[in-house]
Amino acid sequence: MTGARWRSAIAAIAFAAAGCASTPQASPERDAEAKQFLADPRSATLYVYRGNLGNNGEDRIDSVLYVDHRLLGSTLPGTFFMLRLRAGVHTLSGIGHDPGRLELEVRAGRLYFVSLDVVGGQSLFRPVSVERGKRELLACCVLLENWAPGQRPLLR
Repeated sequence: MTGARWRSAIAAIAFAAAGCASTPQASPERDAEAKQFLADPRSATLYVYRGNLGNNGEDRIDSVLYVDHRLLGSTLPGTFFMLRLRAGVHTLSGIGHDPGRLELEVRAGRLYFVSLDVVGGQSLFRPVSVERGKRELLACCVLLENWAPGQRPLLR
């Protein structure tokens, strides 16, 4: 098998496995705490959220989210992840037909918001202002738990 075919096969297997993934919703208390939007002076706080785009079925597919090649979990419209990051450059990526990617430089003590849309199987990451991010996240989304390193996806 050629290198390109091998990579395609691995990507197809990963995409199929991602479709079986389920990320647990956080408790109402953790959701409310995350929505206080408190900055941590020792790290950057990043919110990645998927708003509700519309009623077409494509908008409803799972998108598996990674930060710096670390699996965070599977997203759906109306959900978000909150994570603390060391200052510096970090890479957000998704998995799908044509995985999207965003490099983001963050500083300790600041909040960052990234809107995630999934269109045609591609993850589209878009940094938004803090004000817009807070407003859109509060209007649409519930917190999902970050997967722990080594955690296996749950089957639906």
